Amino acid sequence: MSKRRIVTQQFQAKGAGVELDTYFDRLIKYVPAEIIGAWVAVTGLIATEEETNAALGWIVFGIGVIMTAAWIWKRTQVKDLPPAVAQIVISTLAFCVWVFALGGIPFKNLAFYKPLYGSLILILFSLVSALITPKK
Repeated sequence: MSKRRIVTQQFQAKGAGVELDTYFDRLIKYVPAEIIGAWVAVTGLIATEEETNAALGWIVFGIGVIMTAAWIWKRTQVKDLPPAVAQIVISTLAFCVWVFALGGIPFKNLAFYKPLYGSLILILFSLVSALITPKK
């Protein structure tokens, strides 16, 4: 069993010494920490440029979204089980929410953006998303 994949049914855990994932396990597994870490590093590099191009921020964000979905799909693969679609979608949304909460590119150029909104959305998303238990 993949350590990243959320275990929700007893037959998935049976015989492998693996327990069903709790609310807190799901909370941790939904956050794509590796991709968020990469985002922080890349945006730090971009910020060193005197003229930061807003389009570059959106391109890097789009790449981050695609990389998150691909990374979670790869890390949750288990033989004889279908892809963990719910986990992939929630983790990809989590990446978007984290980027919004961290501020900076690409959102800092949007007229409506305020760091407070990002922080509030991050708290709400984290608390609510962990309530979602995928079927498989």
